[in-house]
Amino acid sequence: MVDIVKVDGRREPFVREKVTVSALKSGAPPEEARAIGEAVERVAYDGMPSGEIRRRVLEQLRDRNPEWEENWLMYDRAVKKRGVTAAVGLPAR
Repeated sequence: MVDIVKVDGRREPFVREKVTVSALKSGAPPEEARAIGEAVERVAYDGMPSGEIRRRVLEQLRDRNPEWEENWLMYDRAVKKRGVTAAVGLPAR
């Protein structure tokens, strides 16, 4: 089993379905979302930082349709508040 390492140091199993669902929410059709999940799973390794997973998902989205990548980034900014902490001077998570 492949564990990823979260920013806070916690380890959790890599779950391809999380990548697939994120790609779907970004606008990728089901077959593309599954392909993205499979592509990221192929390169995942034990101890892989979650930030590297994110980067690889964004690369896959951008390569297939740049609009999907932008959708993901907008979601991160709006819902997960990524990128906002530095702008308002709060400590990063």
